[in-house]
Amino acid sequence: MSSTFQKPSEFDPVEVSEQTYSRLKWRMLLAAMFCYLFFYTGRQTFGFAIPGLQADLGLSKTTLGAISGAMLWSYALGQMINGNLADKWGGHRLMTAGAVVSTILNWCTSFAVGAKTLAVPWAANGFVQAAGWPSGGRVISNWWGSHERGKSFSFYTFAAGMASVLAFVTSTLVVDTFHLSWHWIFRIPVLLMLVGGITFYLVARESPKAAGVTPPASHTARDVIDEEPQVDGEDQERSLTRYRLVLRNRKIWSTGVAIGFQNAARYGLLIWVPVHFLGSDWKSGDGGISPLWITVALPFGMAVGALTNGQLSDRFFGSRRDRPIMLFMLAGGICAVTLWLADLGTYGAMVVLFLAGFFVYGPQSSFWALCPDLVGKRMAGTATGVVNCFSYVFAGAAEPLIGHLIDGTKDTSLVFPIVATSCVLSAAAAFTIRR
Repeated sequence: MSSTFQKPSEFDPVEVSEQTYSRLKWRMLLAAMFCYLFFYTGRQTFGFAIPGLQADLGLSKTTLGAISGAMLWSYALGQMINGNLADKWGGHRLMTAGAVVSTILNWCTSFAVGAKTLAVPWAANGFVQAAGWPSGGRVISNWWGSHERGKSFSFYTFAAGMASVLAFVTSTLVVDTFHLSWHWIFRIPVLLMLVGGITFYLVARESPKAAGVTPPASHTARDVIDEEPQVDGEDQERSLTRYRLVLRNRKIWSTGVAIGFQNAARYGLLIWVPVHFLGSDWKSGDGGISPLWITVALPFGMAVGALTNGQLSDRFFGSRRDRPIMLFMLAGGICAVTLWLADLGTYGAMVVLFLAGFFVYGPQSSFWALCPDLVGKRMAGTATGVVNCFSYVFAGAAEPLIGHLIDGTKDTSLVFPIVATSCVLSAAAAFTIRR
């Protein structure tokens, strides 16, 4: 372990140089990114298991959509609770615990023999998975100030986007390269998440104080808005007080609705695009490309979009988050309509899927920078959890709707107009944030 770290119980925090602090904050950000890079192997693999689950367990797409939705609703509830726990107990420990327990629950899911034995561990997994994102966001907010929050959350969200790539690639390897059954989709990829969680615990520290250091004055002087939302006379160490202060903020509600529609669009793509490209019209791709590999263009676009949007908000919009959110969501809606109406070949579909992922997922980095912007970093975990609860309530509602629609029409392409509508509604809600 680096000698830079000192135990606060034995040493008073010491002010470090700008160079030393920069190295430490990047270390914490990269540790959080490394851990979250593997988190989606624990929950975004379900779409690849759907064909095998249908064949093996005889479940309809409506039922599987409902099970997927149950996981997302459980994740929403977990966000509401775990975000506050990250503020109370520390994101450092909570993120690691989430990775370990989620690995166990994925293995439990792999032994399902029917709808109930599939739904129960998968829904429980959603709750545990919710320990990851707000915990990492809490640690990042402690180390990175408001003047560079768009950048730090762009990188963090980029890791989440790459996590989708990893989930898609590892699942594709399981079913398309190794020709294993659906059971192994829930067994092999998640081992990476276990490694990421343990590594994060060993490398990261909750805050500068926990590391025995104090940020240099030149760093804190630039964080002029960090403490703006604080309320006199309120004990922010109490959970109920944090919830009350966060939920009292009107812009938190606007942010929640906007990200809710955004996440409904995102999960509509993530869960049902693999199903669409495995349909009868896509059994053979141009140039011998497997349709499964076509879908990997989607999460790649998401990763690049996440890296771009938050930094745009800092560099070109003066840390105002609503404008890049609206811009990207409207462009994402156009891409979804193109996928629905245009006659695209394999390569055309890959390009438009990349762009759809880029625009639909990109605004997430601005959304997460908004949370500490609006309530201050002391309640960053609670605000992140509340906003993410909105996002997964909406996504969970959309999943069974899409599944039922596809069952009734046998047309998997109908996912795209639903995604486009969600994008437009997200942009409209973001217009009311004005931050």
